[in-house]
Amino acid sequence: MITGMALVCVNVLDMDEARDFYVGTLGLEVSVDMVRDGFHWFVVHAPAQPDLAIMLVVPEPPVVQKEIADQLQSLVATGYLGPGAFRTDDCWATYRDLKAKGVEFIEEPEERFYGIDAAFRDPFGNHWRLTQPKDVVVPES
Repeated sequence: MITGMALVCVNVLDMDEARDFYVGTLGLEVSVDMVRDGFHWFVVHAPAQPDLAIMLVVPEPPVVQKEIADQLQSLVATGYLGPGAFRTDDCWATYRDLKAKGVEFIEEPEERFYGIDAAFRDPFGNHWRLTQPKDVVVPES
């Protein structure tokens, strides 16, 4: 039986720039930062959610074959790989804070049926959502 998420993998194009953005700008904390067998393990988490790890990885050999790495890097850069959504208690305040830090927002916060939601990209092109969720009542069928 699946009991939850243990790890989310996000492709990035440069580990130093990923650290600057995800730790320095977004405020995530480093769980693991090591190189083993030619692979750079870099894992971060939200301060309030240390049990959900986000592994940042450059898609390149030896992790993936060169041809696949080129395709993945292209998909990252064009924004086709949207890893998911970050949760916030105040979407507008977080939006203003991150925008002031230079984060590229592609959608301002907007009220939706599930909460207030905005969209931004990391420096590599990954499309992230920023969501202030609200309780949603699902109608019975």
